[in-house]
Amino acid sequence: QVQLVESGGGLVQPGGSLRLSCVASGSIFEIDDMGWYRQAPGKRRELVAVISRGSNTNFADSVKGRFTISRDNGKSTVYLQMNSLKPEDTAVYYCNAKIIPLGEGLSPYDYWGQGTQVTVSS
Repeated sequence: QVQLVESGGGLVQPGGSLRLSCVASGSIFEIDDMGWYRQAPGKRRELVAVISRGSNTNFADSVKGRFTISRDNGKSTVYLQMNSLKPEDTAVYYCNAKIIPLGEGLSPYDYWGQGTQVTVSS
């Protein structure tokens, strides 16, 4: 069974930084795109950043220049470094990965983590 487990959320003051981590585990053949989404109260879940297996990245306009995404393929881990945090960054952050499980063909499935709360407040 494939699992994504996030860590690193918390409470931070405006202008501060946080680093989120997400580790994929289980019977995995290959991990393709990995990314982070967020959902604020009363809002739709939105893409924050995504990174391909070859480390091509894409960011939401609202976080460009402040957030970076990286991955360690050997550790099946994706990171989100969040700098210059703003109150509007407050949300539950979800890890997402497109994963081909072992023995289940060659098409990737979408997997999600349980979410980690990020609160930006003074």
